[in-house]
Amino acid sequence: MPNPSILILPGDGIGPEVMTEVRKIIGWFGEKRDISFDVSEDLVGGAAYDKHGVPLADETMAKAQEADAVLLGAVGGPKYDDLDFSVKPERGLLRLRKEMDLYSNLRPAQCFDALADFSSLKKDIVAGLDIMIVRELTSGVYFGEPRGIFEEGNERVGINTQRYTESEIERAARSAFELAMRRGKKVCSMEKANVMESGILWREVVTRVAADYPEVELSHMYADNGAMQLVRAPKQFDVILTDNLFGDILSDCAAMLTGSLGMLPSASLGAPMENGRPKALYEPVHGSAPDITGQGKANPIACVLSFAMALRYSFDLGAEADRLEAAVEKVLADGVRTADLLASEGVSPVSTSEMGDAIVAALNASL
Repeated sequence: MPNPSILILPGDGIGPEVMTEVRKIIGWFGEKRDISFDVSEDLVGGAAYDKHGVPLADETMAKAQEADAVLLGAVGGPKYDDLDFSVKPERGLLRLRKEMDLYSNLRPAQCFDALADFSSLKKDIVAGLDIMIVRELTSGVYFGEPRGIFEEGNERVGINTQRYTESEIERAARSAFELAMRRGKKVCSMEKANVMESGILWREVVTRVAADYPEVELSHMYADNGAMQLVRAPKQFDVILTDNLFGDILSDCAAMLTGSLGMLPSASLGAPMENGRPKALYEPVHGSAPDITGQGKANPIACVLSFAMALRYSFDLGAEADRLEAAVEKVLADGVRTADLLASEGVSPVSTSEMGDAIVAALNASL
């Protein structure tokens, strides 16, 4: 049987730096655990634009469709700010999500004990936090038509359309309920049914889907209240289900509860392929961080944990994902810190490469 395939798209900024550390860990699994992957690499974002004049070449898109999992670093940077909207680096990422039909975006917000002091909230509010946000990713206001900037009378008007079908809501909802069955069996669905027709439909469909999961407790919350509750009492939540726009906002809000964007992974999942694996793209939540690019300061943990999510959701290697996550937790408990995680004077930060080496050493210690 052939090895599972991974397409690596390092992208821009610190993307290549953090992805180098993930390659170390992929190599470790092959050498120490006899779990090998066929790894290929290509360009996305600004790097692709520099070579091909587009943020994602058709050939790369075809490779992504065939891969068992795609690992992406980051896209964008000030170099590309003046490009036409249609070829900005971010369009490459959106094309991957849309054409792979990656409709379910999983954004965990977990607060490691060693980092509870880094949150802007009080330690007792965030210690032990473990939330999963499920964001619908391929519809809603980011993709709805009509959209654009038009002339209307003697002025311009910007238009974006919030649009959802029942089937689009249902498949995202089922993803959330399936996850909840493996977690705390609670789903909180967030929308704005009080002022938006799409929110009314969202609530109706989610309620209908919930009937197929009687063990899961379903609650509904307006998204603005949800944002408030995330900073008031975040541990009340287990799985949060929401649409594309609110999911974008709420997941970034939840991310900062943990203290650093450099710690947070994500998975974007679609329908199963012929081999039964879901189409999937994994990426850290952080951006390309052009201000520290090439300086060895980037925190690779979010990208490493994104690979852990790939082990769990694409390759059915949950025990190995646990092993990798435990190695990260040990490194943090031992006080190893990149620059973004320093809270005490007199503590020297480790480099991107040194953090990767520390995680590999913790993996070795787990054998």
